[in-house]
Amino acid sequence: MKYISEYKNPELVNHYLNEIHKILKNSWNIMEVCGGQTHSIVKNGLLQLLPPGVRMIHGPGCPVCVTPVHLIDKAVHLAMEKNVILCSFGDMLRVPGSTLSLLEAKAQGADVRILYSPLEAVKLAKENPGKEVVFFAVGFETTAPANALSVIQAKSAGVSNYSILTSHVLVPPAMEAVLSDPSAKIDGFLAAGHVCTVMGINEYEPIAERYKVPVVVTGFEPVDIVQGIYMVIRQLENGEHKLENQYSRVVRPEGNPDAIALIHRVFETDDREWRGIGLIPHSGYRLKDEYAAFDADKKFNISITKTRENEECIAGLVLKGIKNPLNVHNSAKAVPLKSPWEHLW
Repeated sequence: MKYISEYKNPELVNHYLNEIHKILKNSWNIMEVCGGQTHSIVKNGLLQLLPPGVRMIHGPGCPVCVTPVHLIDKAVHLAMEKNVILCSFGDMLRVPGSTLSLLEAKAQGADVRILYSPLEAVKLAKENPGKEVVFFAVGFETTAPANALSVIQAKSAGVSNYSILTSHVLVPPAMEAVLSDPSAKIDGFLAAGHVCTVMGINEYEPIAERYKVPVVVTGFEPVDIVQGIYMVIRQLENGEHKLENQYSRVVRPEGNPDAIALIHRVFETDDREWRGIGLIPHSGYRLKDEYAAFDADKKFNISITKTRENEECIAGLVLKGIKNPLNVHNSAKAVPLKSPWEHLW
Protein backbone atom coordinates (compact mmCIF):
# COMPACT_ATOMS: atom_id res chain seq x y z
CA MET A 1 0.00 0.00 0.00
CA LYS A 2 1.29 3.46 -0.94
CA TYR A 3 -1.38 5.96 0.05
CA ILE A 4 -2.60 7.12 3.45
CA SER A 5 -6.24 6.49 2.48
CA GLU A 6 -5.49 2.77 2.26
CA TYR A 7 -4.63 2.74 5.95
CA LYS A 8 -8.11 4.06 6.73
CA ASN A 9 -9.80 1.27 4.75
CA PRO A 10 -12.64 -0.21 6.88
CA GLU A 11 -12.42 -3.53 5.03
CA LEU A 12 -8.79 -3.91 6.06
CA VAL A 13 -9.64 -2.92 9.61
CA ASN A 14 -12.33 -5.62 9.68
CA HIS A 15 -9.89 -8.13 8.20
CA TYR A 16 -7.41 -7.69 11.04
CA LEU A 17 -10.18 -7.61 13.64
CA ASN A 18 -11.45 -10.94 12.30
CA GLU A 19 -7.90 -12.35 12.44
CA ILE A 20 -7.61 -11.21 16.06
CA HIS A 21 -10.88 -12.99 16.92
CA LYS A 22 -9.62 -16.16 15.20
CA ILE A 23 -6.30 -16.43 17.05
CA LEU A 24 -7.28 -15.03 20.47
CA LYS A 25 -7.40 -17.77 23.11
CA ASN A 26 -6.28 -15.82 26.20
CA SER A 27 -6.70 -12.37 27.72
CA TRP A 28 -3.90 -9.85 27.13
CA ASN A 29 -2.98 -6.36 28.29
CA ILE A 30 -1.43 -4.33 25.47
CA MET A 31 -0.03 -0.86 26.04
CA GLU A 32 -0.01 1.65 23.21
CA VAL A 33 2.86 3.88 24.32
CA CYS A 34 1.98 7.03 22.39
CA GLY A 35 -0.83 9.50 22.97
CA GLY A 36 -1.24 9.76 19.19
CA GLN A 37 -2.03 6.06 19.07
CA THR A 38 -4.50 6.49 21.94
CA HIS A 39 -6.18 9.33 20.07
CA SER A 40 -6.56 7.16 16.98
CA ILE A 41 -7.91 4.22 18.98
CA VAL A 42 -10.55 6.37 20.69
CA LYS A 43 -11.41 8.49 17.65
CA ASN A 44 -11.98 5.45 15.44
CA GLY A 45 -13.93 3.45 18.01
CA LEU A 46 -11.41 0.61 18.04
CA LEU A 47 -11.88 -0.14 21.74
CA GLN A 48 -15.48 -1.15 21.04
CA LEU A 49 -14.47 -3.34 18.11
CA LEU A 50 -11.77 -5.37 19.86
CA PRO A 51 -12.78 -8.60 21.62
CA PRO A 52 -13.22 -8.45 25.43
CA GLY A 53 -10.00 -10.41 25.95
CA VAL A 54 -7.90 -7.54 24.59
CA ARG A 55 -7.37 -4.71 27.06
CA MET A 56 -5.67 -1.60 25.68
CA ILE A 57 -3.66 0.42 28.22
CA HIS A 58 -2.92 4.06 27.47
CA GLY A 59 0.78 4.51 28.08
CA PRO A 60 3.12 7.36 29.13
CA GLY A 61 3.90 8.61 25.61
CA CYS A 62 2.06 11.93 26.03
CA PRO A 63 4.05 15.03 27.05
CA VAL A 64 0.92 16.71 28.41
CA CYS A 65 0.33 13.78 30.75
CA VAL A 66 3.89 13.30 32.02
CA THR A 67 5.29 16.85 32.36
CA PRO A 68 5.67 17.29 36.13
CA VAL A 69 4.09 20.12 38.12
CA HIS A 70 7.39 21.83 38.92
CA LEU A 71 8.19 22.31 35.22
CA ILE A 72 4.82 23.95 34.63
CA ASP A 73 5.56 26.12 37.66
CA LYS A 74 8.91 27.08 36.14
CA ALA A 75 7.25 28.12 32.88
CA VAL A 76 4.61 30.13 34.76
CA HIS A 77 7.34 31.73 36.90
CA LEU A 78 9.24 32.84 33.81
CA ALA A 79 6.11 34.27 32.22
CA MET A 80 4.82 36.01 35.35
CA GLU A 81 7.95 37.05 37.25
CA LYS A 82 10.72 37.37 34.67
CA ASN A 83 8.65 39.26 32.10
CA VAL A 84 9.76 37.05 29.22
CA ILE A 85 7.90 36.14 26.05
CA LEU A 86 7.07 32.53 26.93
CA CYS A 87 6.45 30.42 23.82
CA SER A 88 4.92 26.96 23.85
CA PHE A 89 3.10 24.39 21.80
CA GLY A 90 -0.62 24.84 22.35
CA ASP A 91 -1.19 21.52 24.12
CA MET A 92 0.77 22.68 27.18
CA LEU A 93 -1.27 25.79 27.97
CA ARG A 94 -4.04 24.10 29.96
CA VAL A 95 -1.78 21.74 31.95
CA PRO A 96 -2.12 22.81 35.60
CA GLY A 97 0.82 23.78 37.76
CA SER A 98 0.59 24.03 41.53
CA THR A 99 -1.18 27.41 41.30
CA LEU A 100 -1.65 28.40 37.65
CA SER A 101 -1.59 26.99 34.15
CA LEU A 102 0.10 28.92 31.35
CA LEU A 103 -3.34 29.80 30.02
CA GLU A 104 -4.30 31.30 33.37
CA ALA A 105 -0.98 33.17 33.47
CA LYS A 106 -1.77 34.57 30.03
CA ALA A 107 -5.20 35.67 31.25
CA GLN A 108 -3.45 37.56 34.04
CA GLY A 109 -1.32 39.50 31.59
CA ALA A 110 1.73 37.30 30.97
CA ASP A 111 3.06 37.28 27.41
CA VAL A 112 2.42 33.63 26.55
CA ARG A 113 2.33 32.73 22.87
CA ILE A 114 1.41 29.55 21.02
CA LEU A 115 3.89 28.64 18.30
CA TYR A 116 4.17 25.67 15.97
CA SER A 117 7.97 25.51 15.88
CA PRO A 118 10.87 26.61 18.09
CA LEU A 119 12.40 28.20 14.99
CA GLU A 120 9.52 30.70 15.15
CA ALA A 121 10.69 31.56 18.66
CA VAL A 122 14.23 32.26 17.41
CA LYS A 123 12.73 34.59 14.79
CA LEU A 124 10.67 36.26 17.52
CA ALA A 125 13.83 36.80 19.58
CA LYS A 126 15.56 38.42 16.60
CA GLU A 127 12.59 40.76 16.15
CA ASN A 128 12.53 41.68 19.86
CA PRO A 129 16.18 42.20 20.86
CA GLY A 130 15.20 44.02 24.06
CA LYS A 131 13.07 41.13 25.32
CA GLU A 132 13.99 37.65 26.51
CA VAL A 133 12.23 34.87 24.59
CA VAL A 134 11.91 31.39 26.14
CA PHE A 135 10.60 28.34 24.31
CA PHE A 136 9.07 25.62 26.51
CA ALA A 137 10.86 22.66 24.92
CA VAL A 138 8.50 19.82 25.81
CA GLY A 139 8.17 16.46 24.14
CA PHE A 140 9.71 13.13 23.32
CA GLU A 141 12.46 12.34 20.86
CA THR A 142 10.27 13.60 18.03
CA THR A 143 10.50 17.29 18.99
CA ALA A 144 14.13 17.19 20.18
CA PRO A 145 15.76 17.72 16.73
CA ALA A 146 13.83 20.96 16.07
CA ASN A 147 14.59 22.24 19.56
CA ALA A 148 18.26 21.38 19.10
CA LEU A 149 18.28 23.15 15.74
CA SER A 150 16.75 26.27 17.29
CA VAL A 151 19.61 26.46 19.80
CA ILE A 152 22.20 25.93 17.06
CA GLN A 153 20.63 28.64 14.91
CA ALA A 154 20.40 31.09 17.81
CA LYS A 155 24.05 30.53 18.72
CA SER A 156 25.19 30.83 15.10
CA ALA A 157 23.23 34.08 14.61
CA GLY A 158 24.32 35.56 17.94
CA VAL A 159 20.75 35.70 19.27
CA SER A 160 21.58 35.93 22.98
CA ASN A 161 18.03 36.70 24.15
CA TYR A 162 16.76 33.23 23.24
CA SER A 163 16.70 30.20 25.55
CA ILE A 164 14.75 26.99 26.06
CA LEU A 165 13.17 25.48 29.15
CA THR A 166 13.96 21.82 28.53
CA SER A 167 11.48 19.09 29.39
CA HIS A 168 12.42 16.33 26.96
CA VAL A 169 11.64 12.74 27.92
CA LEU A 170 12.60 9.45 26.29
CA VAL A 171 10.38 6.47 25.51
CA PRO A 172 12.57 3.37 26.11
CA PRO A 173 13.42 4.23 29.77
CA ALA A 174 9.71 4.89 30.43
CA MET A 175 8.79 1.48 29.02
CA GLU A 176 11.38 -0.15 31.26
CA ALA A 177 10.11 1.78 34.28
CA VAL A 178 6.57 0.53 33.64
CA LEU A 179 7.75 -3.04 33.12
CA SER A 180 9.81 -2.90 36.32
CA ASP A 181 6.78 -1.92 38.41
CA PRO A 182 5.30 -5.16 39.81
CA SER A 183 1.83 -3.58 40.02
CA ALA A 184 1.75 -2.89 36.27
CA LYS A 185 0.74 -5.91 34.19
CA ILE A 186 1.75 -5.34 30.56
CA ASP A 187 1.92 -8.25 28.12
CA GLY A 188 2.97 -6.36 24.98
CA PHE A 189 3.59 -2.94 23.48
CA LEU A 190 2.67 -0.87 20.48
CA ALA A 191 5.76 1.35 20.16
CA ALA A 192 5.42 4.92 18.90
CA GLY A 193 6.01 5.14 15.16
CA HIS A 194 6.99 8.82 15.05
CA VAL A 195 9.63 8.39 17.78
CA CYS A 196 11.07 5.45 15.87
CA THR A 197 11.06 7.51 12.67
CA VAL A 198 13.63 9.73 14.39
CA MET A 199 15.52 7.30 16.63
CA GLY A 200 15.15 3.98 14.84
CA ILE A 201 14.05 0.73 16.46
CA ASN A 202 17.25 -0.83 17.81
CA GLU A 203 16.67 0.44 21.38
CA TYR A 204 13.54 -1.72 21.67
CA GLU A 205 15.04 -5.11 20.87
CA PRO A 206 16.81 -5.43 24.26
CA ILE A 207 13.56 -4.47 26.02
CA ALA A 208 11.62 -7.20 24.23
CA GLU A 209 14.29 -9.74 25.09
CA ARG A 210 14.95 -8.66 28.70
CA TYR A 211 11.30 -8.45 29.75
CA LYS A 212 9.95 -11.16 27.43
CA VAL A 213 7.32 -8.90 25.85
CA PRO A 214 6.42 -8.35 22.18
CA VAL A 215 7.13 -4.84 20.91
CA VAL A 216 5.52 -3.81 17.62
CA VAL A 217 6.23 -0.37 16.11
CA THR A 218 3.05 1.02 14.53
CA GLY A 219 1.72 4.02 12.71
CA PHE A 220 -1.40 5.96 13.63
CA GLU A 221 -4.11 5.11 11.13
CA PRO A 222 -6.83 2.56 11.99
CA VAL A 223 -5.25 -0.19 9.87
CA ASP A 224 -1.84 0.49 11.45
CA ILE A 225 -3.28 0.11 14.94
CA VAL A 226 -5.33 -3.06 14.42
CA GLN A 227 -2.56 -4.71 12.39
CA GLY A 228 -0.11 -3.88 15.18
CA ILE A 229 -2.47 -5.31 17.82
CA TYR A 230 -2.86 -8.45 15.71
CA MET A 231 0.95 -8.79 15.45
CA VAL A 232 1.33 -8.47 19.23
CA ILE A 233 -1.42 -11.00 19.94
CA ARG A 234 -0.01 -13.44 17.38
CA GLN A 235 3.30 -13.34 19.22
CA LEU A 236 1.69 -13.70 22.64
CA GLU A 237 -0.45 -16.66 21.60
CA ASN A 238 2.66 -18.31 20.07
CA GLY A 239 4.78 -17.68 23.15
CA GLU A 240 7.09 -15.26 21.31
CA HIS A 241 8.64 -11.96 22.38
CA LYS A 242 10.42 -10.00 19.69
CA LEU A 243 10.57 -6.61 18.01
CA GLU A 244 8.55 -6.11 14.81
CA ASN A 245 8.09 -3.05 12.61
CA GLN A 246 4.54 -2.63 11.29
CA TYR A 247 5.36 0.97 10.26
CA SER A 248 8.09 -0.01 7.80
CA ARG A 249 6.74 2.39 5.16
CA VAL A 250 8.10 5.22 7.33
CA VAL A 251 10.41 3.78 9.99
CA ARG A 252 13.91 2.59 9.12
CA PRO A 253 15.83 0.46 11.63
CA GLU A 254 18.53 3.13 11.92
CA GLY A 255 16.07 6.03 12.16
CA ASN A 256 17.06 9.45 10.85
CA PRO A 257 20.84 9.87 11.25
CA ASP A 258 20.77 13.63 10.62
CA ALA A 259 18.12 14.18 13.30
CA ILE A 260 19.99 11.94 15.76
CA ALA A 261 23.20 13.88 15.09
CA LEU A 262 21.42 17.17 15.89
CA ILE A 263 20.14 15.76 19.19
CA HIS A 264 23.54 14.43 20.24
CA ARG A 265 25.25 17.69 19.27
CA VAL A 266 23.12 19.78 21.64
CA PHE A 267 21.69 17.44 24.30
CA GLU A 268 22.93 14.79 26.70
CA THR A 269 20.84 12.35 28.71
CA ASP A 270 19.76 13.18 32.24
CA ASP A 271 17.52 11.80 34.98
CA ARG A 272 14.00 13.15 34.56
CA GLU A 273 10.90 13.45 36.73
CA TRP A 274 7.64 12.17 35.20
CA ARG A 275 4.25 13.35 36.45
CA GLY A 276 2.58 10.58 38.42
CA ILE A 277 5.46 8.15 37.83
CA GLY A 278 8.45 9.75 39.55
CA LEU A 279 12.14 9.96 38.74
CA ILE A 280 13.31 7.72 35.89
CA PRO A 281 17.11 7.55 35.44
CA HIS A 282 18.52 8.62 32.07
CA SER A 283 15.03 9.28 30.74
CA GLY A 284 15.41 12.85 29.51
CA TYR A 285 17.63 15.36 27.74
CA ARG A 286 19.43 18.41 29.08
CA LEU A 287 21.54 20.96 27.21
CA LYS A 288 25.26 20.29 27.04
CA ASP A 289 27.54 22.71 28.87
CA GLU A 290 28.63 24.40 25.65
CA TYR A 291 25.02 25.52 25.15
CA ALA A 292 24.44 26.58 28.77
CA ALA A 293 23.81 30.19 27.65
CA PHE A 294 20.58 28.93 26.05
CA ASP A 295 19.39 27.03 29.13
CA ALA A 296 16.54 29.04 30.66
CA ASP A 297 16.96 27.21 33.98
CA LYS A 298 20.52 28.53 34.29
CA LYS A 299 20.00 31.89 32.62
CA PHE A 300 17.23 32.89 35.03
CA ASN A 301 18.55 30.90 38.01
CA ILE A 302 15.18 29.25 38.60
CA SER A 303 15.07 27.79 42.11
CA ILE A 304 11.89 25.70 41.71
CA THR A 305 13.12 22.12 41.92
CA LYS A 306 10.20 20.08 43.22
CA THR A 307 6.48 20.63 43.66
CA ARG A 308 4.08 18.26 45.36
CA GLU A 309 1.74 16.48 43.00
CA ASN A 310 -2.01 16.81 43.47
CA GLU A 311 -3.03 13.81 45.59
CA GLU A 312 -6.18 13.34 43.49
CA CYS A 313 -4.19 12.99 40.27
CA ILE A 314 -4.43 9.42 38.92
CA ALA A 315 -2.39 10.08 35.76
CA GLY A 316 0.48 7.84 36.87
CA LEU A 317 -1.88 4.97 37.71
CA VAL A 318 -3.57 5.31 34.31
CA LEU A 319 -0.23 5.43 32.47
CA LYS A 320 0.87 2.24 34.20
CA GLY A 321 -2.41 0.47 33.47
CA ILE A 322 -3.32 0.11 37.15
CA LYS A 323 -6.45 2.25 36.68
CA ASN A 324 -8.37 3.23 33.59
CA PRO A 325 -9.45 6.82 32.83
CA LEU A 326 -12.97 6.24 34.16
CA ASN A 327 -11.85 5.16 37.66
CA VAL A 328 -12.55 8.49 39.34
CA HIS A 329 -11.18 8.34 42.90
CA ASN A 330 -13.38 5.32 43.78
CA SER A 331 -16.08 7.81 44.71
CA ALA A 332 -19.76 6.90 44.72
CA LYS A 333 -20.47 10.56 44.02
CA ALA A 334 -18.39 10.68 40.86
CA VAL A 335 -19.91 12.90 38.18
CA PRO A 336 -20.02 11.66 34.55
CA LEU A 337 -17.20 13.18 32.50
CA LYS A 338 -17.38 15.11 29.26
CA SER A 339 -14.04 13.52 28.36
CA PRO A 340 -12.47 10.40 29.92
CA TRP A 341 -9.27 12.42 30.38
CA GLU A 342 -10.50 15.61 32.03
CA HIS A 343 -10.12 14.40 35.62
CA LEU A 344 -6.52 13.19 35.33
CA TRP A 345 -5.28 16.32 37.01
